[in-house]
Amino acid sequence: MGDVEAKRKWSFGIDDLNGTLVQNFFAELLGTMFLIIFCVGSANSVALLSLGANSPAYYLTISMAFGLGIGGIVHILSSTSGGNVNPAVSLALFLDGRISLLVALAYIVAQFAGGFAGAGILYGLGNFGDNEIPPMGQNIIIIPEHIDVVHAFFLEVFGTMFLILTILATIDESRGHAPSYLQPLAVGLAILVMHIFLIPFTNCAINPVRGTVWNVVTGTADEETLIFLFAPFVGSLVAVPLNLVFFTKH
Repeated sequence: MGDVEAKRKWSFGIDDLNGTLVQNFFAELLGTMFLIIFCVGSANSVALLSLGANSPAYYLTISMAFGLGIGGIVHILSSTSGGNVNPAVSLALFLDGRISLLVALAYIVAQFAGGFAGAGILYGLGNFGDNEIPPMGQNIIIIPEHIDVVHAFFLEVFGTMFLILTILATIDESRGHAPSYLQPLAVGLAILVMHIFLIPFTNCAINPVRGTVWNVVTGTADEETLIFLFAPFVGSLVAVPLNLVFFTKH
């Protein structure tokens, strides 16, 4: 454990500029693209919309789609990039000394590129330009009469904190488990729970890519979209020291 902890320190990461980084870059790009196509795409399923966009069955089904879908993506990417598919996660892993600054920046660029690619593919395949059914799944304040931008911001911050704390717990070497097996399940369940909680308020982003690219591509982005861009990063900034102080064995 001492050797592992010794390797965990902040670094710029010049030594990481190699073929492995290129492979991981495209793994993150493809993984995030899959996230948008399949998970956000599930929110646009005509069959699910027939349940009623405000029905509990719709909320639960979409929550399961995101939780199980992202859990599967994390499992696919676990032997390469580790399956970040979320800039807030990459920021947290950098702050925790697990990846270098260069790797974190490369992953974040890949995630946004993959997110926009996925959103473009989903928009095209869904034929939303010529379809009378409007696209669904954008991150917005669902009931503005009940919550405002401040409430939405902190809801997303706390949701992201829960996700980041779950991830840091699953990769904590001191707990003696293999993160490659536990992480997809733990991450998937955390995301499922956060969607059940947050969909009625913000449609649940807890990911700057998920919270922005579909809004932009569907032409619904506005000032509120900035909530879903920045709140997850704030959640990461809070979760990492919180984990170090209260949830890490000393």
